[in-house]
Amino acid sequence: MTADSLRVDRWLWFARFFKSRTTAAKLCASGRVRVNGTPVDKAHHAVRVGDVLTFPQGREIRVIEIRALGQRRGPAPEAQTLYADLQPPLPRGGEGSAKADTARRERGAGRPTKADRRAIDRLRGNME
Repeated sequence: MTADSLRVDRWLWFARFFKSRTTAAKLCASGRVRVNGTPVDKAHHAVRVGDVLTFPQGREIRVIEIRALGQRRGPAPEAQTLYADLQPPLPRGGEGSAKADTARRERGAGRPTKADRRAIDRLRGNME
């Protein structure tokens, strides 16, 4: 590695995308990281300023442009200066969130309560 490049697993760890360097290295070894559109299968692949990384993180696909290489794994505000997010994730609970659609239902829809069931029985004439 030269002064103007850094290992991709180390950079991902510096930028705080992964909690450990081992996790970042495993992702690189799986072949799911792309540098400038080319799949990477080794954690020691060199990245430089201006490279674009594409990788999965949780349920999202992250597209990141490297702005600086960094010297250490510092605090989060320092780590955020190392990259530019080219495709910011959707806000949680907004449009496109499956959980928001399933959690809401109109009143009265769904399974009847015990009182509802008794009222239905009285209407049908099933008196016990």
